[in-house]
Amino acid sequence: MKLVGKLVSLFRIEAGLTQAQLATSVGVQVETIASIEQGRRALLPDLAHRLDELLDTKGALATAVENLPEVDLIPAWAEQYMDLEREALALSWWENAVLPGLLQTEAYARAVFRNRVPALSAAEIENRVATRVKRHEILNRDTPPTLSFVIAEAIIRDRLDGDAVYFATLQHLRTCADLPGVSLQVMPLGRTSHAGLGGPFIVLETPDFQRIGYTETQRGSRIVPEPNEVAILVQKYGMLRTQALNTDETRGLLESLLGER
Repeated sequence: MKLVGKLVSLFRIEAGLTQAQLATSVGVQVETIASIEQGRRALLPDLAHRLDELLDTKGALATAVENLPEVDLIPAWAEQYMDLEREALALSWWENAVLPGLLQTEAYARAVFRNRVPALSAAEIENRVATRVKRHEILNRDTPPTLSFVIAEAIIRDRLDGDAVYFATLQHLRTCADLPGVSLQVMPLGRTSHAGLGGPFIVLETPDFQRIGYTETQRGSRIVPEPNEVAILVQKYGMLRTQALNTDETRGLLESLLGER
């Protein structure tokens, strides 16, 4: 990524353009160009093609992006994803095993990290909880992103760390369901069709109006920049939303579970 960024910088300077001028010419934020040139942000294929055309670089950037080594597509500890999450205009999140990080209470997050195998130290647990809770600032921005969540019903029936955490989590979800720009849907148990069997994923829309996918596995995470792969995730998410309970039905389910106290 650093090498690709240096190439962008070199080609831009050779063309006699500032970062701001280049950003305006290809319709992105100047911060995007700066981050790419510094190697902190991946150059996506669509933007690479536009830059090649504008800078007359004969496909050099697109070729570099297509041949990035896998290590640059799977960022350690998901730092790149969190950068994208902070800037996203919209986010669509399917989760089948644990609440999305943006919807977790502090107590729920602590219970999640306590269940890690191998076990984490007490200090590491608290550090991770603090990092996760800080991400919640996204929900309360003056201009929050559009957030859509589809979560498996099993998630809201698990009682991680006992009844107190369970009911506090349900109440938190009920509150989140009424936040501006937030859509929360539950995929109920017993469905005869299910578009999300391949596992959890996220689709983000960047400030440049590009869509990027993100997936996690047991031992790593992966940014999905390829437009054709992102399109598949978008199709899956659209189908999931039709198969899940709608937002009013989801509120009703949460209130029903809260009434069991």
